[in-house]
Amino acid sequence: MSSHLESIISVQKLCKTYKTGFTALKNIDLEIRRGEIFALLGPNGAGKTTLINIICGVVNPTSGKVVADGFDIIRDYRSARKKIGLVPQELTTDAFEEVWDTVSLSRGLFGKTRNPALVEKTLKTLSLWDKKNNKIRTLSGGMKRRVMIAKALIHEPIILFLDEPTAGVDVSLRRDMWNLVRELRGGGVTIILTTHYIEEAEEMADRIGVIHRGEIIVVEEKAELLRKLGQKQLTLSLSSPLASIPPKLAGESLTLSADGMQLIHRYDTRAQKPGVANLLKKLLESGIEFNDLQTKESSLEEIFVSLVEKS
Repeated sequence: MSSHLESIISVQKLCKTYKTGFTALKNIDLEIRRGEIFALLGPNGAGKTTLINIICGVVNPTSGKVVADGFDIIRDYRSARKKIGLVPQELTTDAFEEVWDTVSLSRGLFGKTRNPALVEKTLKTLSLWDKKNNKIRTLSGGMKRRVMIAKALIHEPIILFLDEPTAGVDVSLRRDMWNLVRELRGGGVTIILTTHYIEEAEEMADRIGVIHRGEIIVVEEKAELLRKLGQKQLTLSLSSPLASIPPKLAGESLTLSADGMQLIHRYDTRAQKPGVANLLKKLLESGIEFNDLQTKESSLEEIFVSLVEKS
């Protein structure tokens, strides 16, 4: 089992302060496990792109250390960089190049020998085959993004970074991308994606790190994060309106809706079930009748908001 928990990327005490004095990253410690899909979640401006760009060698850190698959990203820059594929947020491609050429060339930049069969397979996987002779400037935004992904994958990296991969992307590309990510992971590629779309992290990730104002405030298994911070909400629809919550129920963390027709009880998903049973018993004793009850669990969205408020 140890191999699963082995780090493929290790970030230690990483800091980045720009010349303007703006501190983008403060003392980041992060271990990314070989073979996982890791989602780095945070609002815009939290430091997600800076962190990725440092690991990928695009931006220099102010201090700290990063090791990618055993290679120090500064001392062994070339070896580390060969292991990594990066799909950046901006679509930076040579507009006048043709798709086939730009993808093939990308492979050469990493010192890999020509492999037309792999270029063909990659273009087919990304639904780009029929566009292989098109100039990039003639493609739609979604197709350009596919080209960026092809370029990032063509040197067969074992670590793939996707920076906000589905921002402004149509639904069909989003689906294709998820399938591709799962397929790559099946082939042993470790995937790190940054996103501010919570459902993206919820859908894809094994673990989630939350970054806020340049600091990592939590790293958890996705299921564990949902469980730990998950609040359940019990909504009781009353038979007749209440003017206020009876004193007898004061200790039960209840809120009354504005129209007095609903009582809302929030409780921790880890809390013992008898809590709810006791509450219902007390309601009956207080003569409060209800005709419907619903429970809902908090989503990652709500968890995220509560985490950021705490930090």
